[in-house]
Formats: sequence, structure tokens, C-alpha cells
Amino acid sequence: MLDHFSGRKTSLRGQLLPDASGRDAFLDDHRQRLRALDQLGEAAAQCGIRADQDRDFVLLAEEEVSLLESAGDEWARLLKAIRTFRSSLPIIPLDKFGFSPEAEDPFETDVPPMDRLGGGVEALAFADKDASVYKFFFFREGGSVGATFRFRKDDVHLLYAQATSGTYRDLLEKIAVLNAIGGMPTEITAITPEGILVAKQTFGRRLTEGTDTGRLLPASLISIPSKFLRCDRDHPRLAFVDGAPWLVADFHDRNLVFDETGAPRVIDLVAAPFPPEIIANTPPLRQWLDRVQRDPAAGLLDDVPDSEL
Repeated sequence: MLDHFSGRKTSLRGQLLPDASGRDAFLDDHRQRLRALDQLGEAAAQCGIRADQDRDFVLLAEEEVSLLESAGDEWARLLKAIRTFRSSLPIIPLDKFGFSPEAEDPFETDVPPMDRLGGGVEALAFADKDASVYKFFFFREGGSVGATFRFRKDDVHLLYAQATSGTYRDLLEKIAVLNAIGGMPTEITAITPEGILVAKQTFGRRLTEGTDTGRLLPASLISIPSKFLRCDRDHPRLAFVDGAPWLVADFHDRNLVFDETGAPRVIDLVAAPFPPEIIANTPPLRQWLDRVQRDPAAGLLDDVPDSEL
């Protein structure tokens, strides 16, 4: 299938779920995009290019450096890195999706064939004529986008995790984590010249307001003892993604839906990897993470059931 707006291959249409091979392709696609972004940043650094926000690298266009290709091997490598990254995240004008980039608020009203579904502090969601969901992640003043967690040591809980504005890499990582934990299948469609990241997602049926989402979360997510963590978002959980521990949270009733089979699916979250330096310097946390990676049902202390603590 081809996406209506980007003209690129897509595995998503309406409420239909992709098969296992499609889900594997999502994860591989996300991993390749993150590697390409890292390589782009490294190539830019070799050319002496620095940026306060990774938005500058994410939007870096081929024509901006093509004239410098003959200036040396470093510039040729940068041009190659841009082309590689652009193949994974094309720049597509906002008007291709039916919205006017000249409008003061291009998302203020519905535009055929898009119907607004809702939105939050990070993104607005629309459905096309096939009921495929498109999320438009808008950037904030200063170039930040999406959300992530920042960690600090806490005298009572060892760690305090506070949600804060993120970078484009944080957002791309979050969407990769969403797919990795069995959330609603989500593709990256494009980025607009203004810096609005567009993601495509399978359609799901909303939960009733006030639903207790804690009982609907994927079984792979592990509860975190309060001794180790205090978090300012709903239902914080531990997820292992490619062997690394991640904090995932913000599982309120608007961030879960039911898919076509009636199964609950996470459609959005806030995520961040546990800081390796804090893990290394906090033996109780490190030991617990080692235990639950081997056995998700392991208790807070080795050989001592939590009920006896």
C-alpha cells in the first residue's frame, strides 16, 4: 500500500493490524532512523557544525550543503548522511496533508479528508478517509518537541523522574519504544519544513473516561517499587527494550484504546532510558534491575517475597 499523503509504502490502513512481519519491519525502520540521525550528527560535527537543538539536524536539507560537496571528504560524508536520513524521514510540505502552513493556526479547523480526533500537549490527532490516524507533533518555542523524563536522586525514593520537554531524538525513541512494548502500530510518515513530525497509527476505539488503565497495560511492563522511584506521570512501569531498562508512564485513559480485536493498546506515553550512571552508582537499583530482567516476577530483594517486607 502507498500512503495517501507521502506516496511512500505503508503497512497501516484504518483499524487493520499489521502481521508479525509488519511489526518487525516497524522496529527495524525505527532503529535505522535513529542510527541515521546519530550518523548525521557525527558527520556534521566533523564539518564543524554544531547545533543547540537537534531540530537543526533533523531539518537539514541536502541542498544546504550540496555546493560544499567538493570542499573535502568530510562534506561529502555529510551530504551522504543527509541523504540517508532523508530517505528515512522525508520533508513533506504541510499542505500535502490538507493544512495551510500560512495560517496562524493550521490545525484550527478540519480540512478534507482529515477529521480531528483530539490532541494533547504534544500532538494533534486526525483521521483520514480510511480512518487511519495521523498525529502531528508540533514543536514548542525554542525547538523542543514531545516529552521525556529527567532523573535526579531522591533521598526517599532513590530516583525522582519528572516529565519535561524533549528533543526530536527523544520523540523518535519514544515511538520506537511504543512499538517495542506492543503498543498500537505506529509509523513515521514525514516531517514538514516547519518541523512538525507526522506519525501514522492504526485506529482504535476510545476507552470510557475514568477507566482504570493499570489493569490494561501490557504484561511485559514491570511495576517499579516505590522505594526506587517517584514519578510525576500515571502508572510508571519498567520496560526492557533491546536489553536496556526504560521508564514508561503516562498511561491515562486517553493514552489507551481498544484495537480491532478488542485488546487494549497503548497509543502514547512518556519514556526515557534509566540513566546508566545512576544505575551504576546505586547498587540496590542495579541489583533489582538485574533480577527482574532475568525474572519479571522477582521481588524487591533477592529471595525475599515483597509480601514479607
